[in-house]
Amino acid sequence: MKKILFTSIITAGLLSACATPSYNYKPELKEISKPPIGQVATANLGDHMLTQGMMVQQDAIYIDGDYNMSGNTVSSGYFAKQGEDEKYEQYRISNDVGAGKVAKGILRDPPALLAIRKEDNALCVMTIYNYVSSCTTEVPYQKTNWATANKNSFQQTLLYNGKVGNKINIGYREFSSDTARPAFNNDVEYDLSQSKEIGYKGALIDVIDADNRQIKYKVTKGFDK
Repeated sequence: MKKILFTSIITAGLLSACATPSYNYKPELKEISKPPIGQVATANLGDHMLTQGMMVQQDAIYIDGDYNMSGNTVSSGYFAKQGEDEKYEQYRISNDVGAGKVAKGILRDPPALLAIRKEDNALCVMTIYNYVSSCTTEVPYQKTNWATANKNSFQQTLLYNGKVGNKINIGYREFSSDTARPAFNNDVEYDLSQSKEIGYKGALIDVIDADNRQIKYKVTKGFDK
């Protein structure tokens, strides 16, 4: 059951201020590789063992849980920064994987984005008519960094699929523009009685321990570029 927190609203009335959307924040396209080379790591069944590629790194806020803001319902997930002005930091509502949502309440104007009011760090809803409403300090949020995919993104991953006898199964996946490429998906078995080192597309991994629930390992080399 989702938890709904009815918050006290700081602003008087439904519409508190008029603001202009800002688009002056530029996310960065960065190369990522997790976990770091040489670091001992653990992956559970179905988890990524190695992730490497180009992703969009951007400032964001994360909301954990569902909250009622004067009729609008804010649901958990990430909201990426799109800009700021003297009064507000602005965070967009998107359909990206992992993004949070804002559902319009009855007799409420459609929401356009979330904003943090700088004077008191209150979380606000900005409508499509550029009005800031429903500001409250009682909805907790965390400022963080969020990696997402765009049309220029490319990502390679190895996943742990479990162990039967002395053999472990590793899945390989490629993602382009946040979409899996079926022709480049593959599942491979490795016999640990033959070697504790496994490799795929240039990536090398030393297996320290493995069972049918998790694997303990160390990446010694990433994917070939």
